[in-house]
Amino acid sequence: MADTPPDEPRPGSGGEPSVPDEVWEKFLQDHGSAPKEPSARARMVTERLRQQEARGESPAGWRTGPAASGRKPGPRKGWAVLGVLLAAAVAVVAMKPSLVPGDPFGTGDAEASAASPLPAETAAPTAAPSSADPETPTLVRPFAGSPAERWADGKAGIVLPKAAPVGSLSAAQVEQALRQTRTLLVDANLDAATLRGERPAGALGVIEPRQKELLDRLNTSLRKPDREHDPLSMFSRFDPAETKLVGDVVKTRGRITFKAGEQASVAIHADYTFVYPVVRAGGSTEVTRTIVRRVLDIEMSDPAKYRVTPGKIAVRRYDQRVGNSACDVYDGYLHPSFGADGPTGAPPSGPTTDPYDRSKGIGEDRGEGCGTVSRV
Repeated sequence: MADTPPDEPRPGSGGEPSVPDEVWEKFLQDHGSAPKEPSARARMVTERLRQQEARGESPAGWRTGPAASGRKPGPRKGWAVLGVLLAAAVAVVAMKPSLVPGDPFGTGDAEASAASPLPAETAAPTAAPSSADPETPTLVRPFAGSPAERWADGKAGIVLPKAAPVGSLSAAQVEQALRQTRTLLVDANLDAATLRGERPAGALGVIEPRQKELLDRLNTSLRKPDREHDPLSMFSRFDPAETKLVGDVVKTRGRITFKAGEQASVAIHADYTFVYPVVRAGGSTEVTRTIVRRVLDIEMSDPAKYRVTPGKIAVRRYDQRVGNSACDVYDGYLHPSFGADGPTGAPPSGPTTDPYDRSKGIGEDRGEGCGTVSRV
């Protein structure tokens, strides 16, 4: 029998619908598109159901979904898709836990625990860097436990200031002087060949050829180092038979400034600290660090007014302070001390200093003799 519209009485019913309430409720549940204007019968049944609900007598299915019909409702499509995505995410995390921020599984992944980098240094700091977490450096994280972990990598840390005219020198000439200073710093302290003891030809090549005394002293120190001719005064070098760098990253922090100098020149001041992670040659996994701070005063004079070589820089001062290297050893190489070894060279006789402290001048806390460092 076809359904009779719910808002009209059945024929012969005396004007009042004789449809049982249960059937009427089933009809309301099965037909989702109710008329916009409910009939009197619909309003009456709805009101009665609400009253039953208020008394806790709601029939099964009222506001709880369809009543049981012998067939289980199928899973919703949205939840199925979400379940597939969740399973895929779990599989990815299982293969690479470092993708989860904060390393909640304690994997110790280097990328997950890497510290945020510091902005470039634009002025002398007011204090030494605070203590880092007391972590042991490893082959994966050679700067763990060091303030240098947040420093720039290699030559990226040597940021040149914007060039400007100085005296009779143009901005282009000042920029050339700054770039030559950067070349000297990079080749003397970061170049892989220089670090393993080879001749730093790039650094020597930017120095004014008329500084013959300086160049002779540096060349002698490279050929035959001794106490009076120590290449470490200008260059960072390790004996490859004894020491090996960990990876290819040397941490760098410092700044370059310039001003007008004497003799129609630009005077450049460079102050940089380099941190070298190393292991003993031969397969050792114990990592330590050597810290070298260098200060250079450079000049480039106007070749139109003075007899100088265009494009070359004159080194007016070069000074250094080394942390964690053997005392009174003059073979031309840095000799780091490892925790498992006793000290090499002469015993320290100077004060204890913090090699990461850049707030003081390079000679302010350096006493007589070779001192010790408070941290590496």
